Amino acid sequence: MKKLIVIITLFISQWGWAEDPISTGYFSNKALSGYDTVAYFTQQKAIEGRANFKTEYQGADWYFASQQHLEMFLAEPEKYAPQYGGYCAWAVSASKSFASSDPEQWAIVDGKLYLNYNKSVKQKWDADRRLHINQADQNWPDMMPQ
Repeated sequence: MKKLIVIITLFISQWGWAEDPISTGYFSNKALSGYDTVAYFTQQKAIEGRANFKTEYQGADWYFASQQHLEMFLAEPEKYAPQYGGYCAWAVSASKSFASSDPEQWAIVDGKLYLNYNKSVKQKWDADRRLHINQADQNWPDMMPQ
């Protein structure tokens, strides 16, 4: 019965809860849906991580394709973690809202990783990246609980 109440509460009052600083799934604690955040920088592509190369950071589980990538992340997590906690960069910019992201819809701009909800949303974001980054940078602090 407790599980049913939790599930119902989750779907009915989700907007009343503060969002986590890192985007994860409803039924998973994986950041980036289990993709290796370091691989975007080192291999310029989205690569799924493996469970044997995993760490916890900011309340989420981060997966990596190799021990080397795990160690790189541990040394500089803020360098490799996506902006806006991995939530959709366009949603943070355009509507000051939390939307999940697709790890296949990404970009690195000025050494920072940005993710978007889907291909069409990423195209909107790509049309004026600088504007959206500036807007999202202004919106993000207000979206996080103090």
